[in-house]
Formats: sequence, structure tokens, C-alpha cells
Amino acid sequence: MEVSKDILNYDEQIILELRTLYNEFGYSQYRMSRFEEYELYAENKAFLPSGEILAFTGINGRLMALRPDVTLSIVKYAKDDGKTEKLYYNENVYRSDGADFKEQMQVGLECIGNIDTPLIGEVLLLAKQSLDILSDKSKLDISHMGFPGGLLQSEKMTLEQRNTLINCINNKNTPELKTLCLEYGLSNEFEQRLTKLASLYGFYEDVKDQLKELCINDEMTSALNDLDALDKVLRKTGINKNIKIDFSIINDISYYSGIIFQGYIEGVPARVLSGGRYDELLQKFGKKSGAIGFAVYLNNAEFFETAQPEEKDNYINIALPKGRLGEKAYAIFEAAGYGCPEIREESRKLVFENQKLGIRYFWVKPSDVARYVERGAACIGVAGKDILQEQSPDIYELLDLKIGKCNISVAAEKEFSPEKSNKTLRVATKFPNITRAYYQKQGREIDIIELNGSIELAPLLGLSDVIVDIVETGQTLLANNLEPKELILDVSARLISNKASYKFNYEKIDKICESIKSAADN
Repeated sequence: MEVSKDILNYDEQIILELRTLYNEFGYSQYRMSRFEEYELYAENKAFLPSGEILAFTGINGRLMALRPDVTLSIVKYAKDDGKTEKLYYNENVYRSDGADFKEQMQVGLECIGNIDTPLIGEVLLLAKQSLDILSDKSKLDISHMGFPGGLLQSEKMTLEQRNTLINCINNKNTPELKTLCLEYGLSNEFEQRLTKLASLYGFYEDVKDQLKELCINDEMTSALNDLDALDKVLRKTGINKNIKIDFSIINDISYYSGIIFQGYIEGVPARVLSGGRYDELLQKFGKKSGAIGFAVYLNNAEFFETAQPEEKDNYINIALPKGRLGEKAYAIFEAAGYGCPEIREESRKLVFENQKLGIRYFWVKPSDVARYVERGAACIGVAGKDILQEQSPDIYELLDLKIGKCNISVAAEKEFSPEKSNKTLRVATKFPNITRAYYQKQGREIDIIELNGSIELAPLLGLSDVIVDIVETGQTLLANNLEPKELILDVSARLISNKASYKFNYEKIDKICESIKSAADN
């Protein structure tokens, strides 16, 4: 019996179309319980997007969890008989968004068994066709874990250092990569290769020569051969013209191997599809098979329905922080050829446009810039490193503008020595996340007191032992009998970009970055 689309909600229509697509390619529906033993997820937290699990005690006393992931359940019960299983699902998962747990619908597919290049090509074709069901303007970008994995293995470093570098690659944070490589004592050649890998973006045929130059070991050469073979398969379907290489797509090396990929649609600020090959996960379950799959995230279905890219004005929206930092940042854009004359005029306006250049500036509170960019209201913006470190937004960090320089430090009264105090350290700050992370590395027990006003008052009035705050000249500390004790973070202003906006406006954003760098050099 055919179901009329007139009686289906928009997200139900999407689910029906996706299920029909996967059925046509021979995939069978997989059903599962919404509950699973807590241990399954606890042992594989690194595989989960947030790592947070909603748990409860079952009637028999066993600790259970509301399912935060579908793939782990499929892998747990997958057969390991050498045959290839092709499965699809539409299931709710229960994940934290950083503030609370939410129920989210996923539709996706998994292939478990003998994973060859034609099958990988089929999965990528289905991923692109899935995006096409959501919108007629979509992007599918791919990466290969062999490149970052092989490169990171070429130098000696700790696990913590490796993970920090991976996080920088994920954010295209080449300024930080350069700083960290110097700090970790890594070679100049390694740093150059790593920053090149992180910033690389383009069609395979346009970047393959650069990839050849980056190869320095068998793992990277094997990855290049995989991409070359895959490109030949994709050319037969024609979707090679719709897929770009982006090595900022990077997952946990202990779970993923081979091809990984992400999908975006215009008008939606975050990825809507994510997938990859995860042979390492099966090995953790004692299985010899390979595996690849992806999930379509339908928690943003309302965006799919309302996004109308054909009516988009094609402006590059730029969020600038109010105050001196924003004025300095605007001067940089102006010197790079992206001026907007009316922004210099006396007015109470917050939004300014240059129609000829196709740019739009707007002023926002400094601490809000990253949120405007992350949520897609701004394509790019200027934010201090302190804000980025505190908020950890999912953005690209493209340039260090080298303005607004200061640092975040621990400060206290001159006679107080934090390292000699054995009691729980009382710390007043407006940077709780930065403070917590800093003292966790030291293994120090602290009591965080969040303040938003004059932090320097806290130790003077006995509210705290120390403060963690921005230090620019140190004059305010000196005037209040305080002094810096420990440096936590050097701060400067960074040019950041929304990840989806970067995909759909790459040429424009890249041109802005190059113009800024050229103006700085001159």
C-alpha cells in the first residue's frame, strides 16, 4: 500500500525517501532495542560524539543506558562469518548537547564484512544521494585517516600531545599547530607538512600532487593509493565532481581507519551527515571483518524545510567584537580591501553592508562572536583566543590576527604562594572551563568561584586565594597588591569561520584570508 506524502510530516517524508533509497540498493532494515547495557558504551566512550551516557538501573539490578549510538549496537551483534551484511536503520538516539540530553532521530546504513573499493564507492554515492534528498545544494567532503595517522607517527610525542594536534587539525588551526610543534620540539619539516595537511581543501584531481609530496611513509602512501583507486570508482558514477578532500575531517585513530566523510547542506550551520570506515572498532570486539557506514542527523529537520538557498543574498556575514578590539579588527579588513565606509560614520547602527564587495559587518558583544559564527548567523568573525578556549565552539580557526595580545594568568597577593598551599585552592574567575582544565592537569583540588565583575577584589576581601584572569599590562594587579604567579594561556584575536559556511563560500573566505595575510606582510 502506497503512503500519501500529504499525511506525513516533513521529517517523516525524509525518512521514507531515505529508506526507499537504501532498499533499492539491497540494504535490509535493522531494528534494535532503545536500551543497551551501560558497559557497552562506557568501554567505548571515545567513539561517542559527546562521551556522555544517560544511564539507569534495570529491574534486575543491571546498569542500563538509553542508546546514545546505533553503530556500537550493530557491531556488537554483527556476524563475523566472512559474508557482507548491508543494513540500514532509522532510530532515535539520546545524546547530550552540552546542556541537556535530547532525543535525536538518525537514519543511516552500515556495511560489515569484506569492504572493497567499489563498496566504499557505493556508500559514498548513497551518502551524496542522501544529502540530495535533503537539499539540492549540498557538499560531501572526504578524508583518509592514513594521512594524519601516518604523519603523526613520524615524530615522537605523547598521547596527550597527539590528541592536542588532532584537535587543531579538526579546527584548521594552523597558527596553533605551528606554536605547538615548536613547544613540543617537533621538526620544522613535520610542522610544515602538518599545517599543509590541515589547510588542504579541494577536488582530488587538484590536490593529488600535493598529497604525493606530503607522503613520507608506507601508511601515507597506502592512503594515497586508496584515494586514487576510489577516485576511479567515483568517476564512473560522476559524483567525483561533488566531493572534495578535507583533512580537517579527522576522528579517533583508535577506532577509525581509511575513508571518513561529512556532509553539509546550504542553510544549515552544522554537518548533517557523518560516516567512515571503522575496522578498528570491530577488532576491539574481536571480529576480523571490515566496516563502513554513515548516519544522517534529522535533529535539524526544521532547517532542511525552511532553508531556501536560492533566495540567499550571498553576502559574507562578518561578526566583529564591540570596542577597541573590533575597531582594530575592522582596520585589518579595511587594509585588506574589504572596507565598508558607513561603518566609520557616527550612528547607532549595528549592521553595515558593502554591496559591491558582498560583505556585511555587524557588531556584537565580544563573548558572543563565537556563538554567532558557530550557529551560522556569521560566516566568519573575530574572537579572542580566551573566548575560544573557554567556549570550545565547533568552528575553524583560520588566522592569528596578532592584535589584542594579552594572557590569562593565575594572580594572587604578593605574599601568597599557590604552590605552597596544601588546602583546596579557592579560585575566582570568569573563565571556569580554562581554570578547571589547567588545574586538572596539575591534579590540584580547587573551588571555582565564578565572577563577572572586578575579579581583583576577590583575594583582597578574602573571597578567594587566587584569581584567573586576563592580564594585559599588569597595572591593575599592581595597583591592588597582586601579581601574576603562573601563565596559563597567551591570547590574541583569531579569524574564525563557521564550518558549513567555509564549505559553501570557500573561494570568498580563502580570498579574504589571503588578502589579510598579504596586507599584514606589507
